[in-house]
Amino acid sequence: MKQLFTHNIGWKLVSLLAAFLVWWSIGNDTDLATILSAPVQFREYPKNLEISSAIVESIDIEARGPAGQLRDLRTARLSAIVDFSSVKEAGERTFTLTSKEVRLPRGVELVRTIPAQLRFTFENRTSRQLKVDVPLVGTVPDGLVVSKIEVFPPALPVTGPESRVSAARNALADPVDLSRVHADTQQQVAVYVVEPQVRFVVKPQVTVKIHVEHRH
Repeated sequence: MKQLFTHNIGWKLVSLLAAFLVWWSIGNDTDLATILSAPVQFREYPKNLEISSAIVESIDIEARGPAGQLRDLRTARLSAIVDFSSVKEAGERTFTLTSKEVRLPRGVELVRTIPAQLRFTFENRTSRQLKVDVPLVGTVPDGLVVSKIEVFPPALPVTGPESRVSAARNALADPVDLSRVHADTQQQVAVYVVEPQVRFVVKPQVTVKIHVEHRH
């Protein structure tokens, strides 16, 4: 029985290796298709402009090629790189995604991207001061009355796309609880702006000073 396995062992090993190579070759040469997700990146982003339209963070890429290369593609760091070098002024611009924007390894074909095009609205960047509103909750303890409330600074600078900054309402501070005030006091509170494309230029925080008097 042992001789049956060891007889012409060299040729048997060669045959086994050849069979494996044929199997491996067929498995890697099989033409397959796959769909992968890739982040969108921007090159030459214009310095004085901002995107005010919805931001597309990623796209789907349909690719076709040998099975082995597609397997490797899943571990590759794919991305769609959109070139903004032609954007010089505010307005709407459309970018078609091709193999130039999505670079795949040799032998792998780009079938399509989903979506096939990206459209952006560019606006001039602008800034303005937003008045800070401080909501008050609760009431001061019995025997006290609030005589004055001061906010420092009373307004904070924000920046962003022109239309979004113009439409932004007053900034809103975190609520101040008056029921915990027993004497003149001050506290620092965070400030929030509702418009997501508008951001603060400085730290979004103000100091609220509350002055109280004894009720006569």
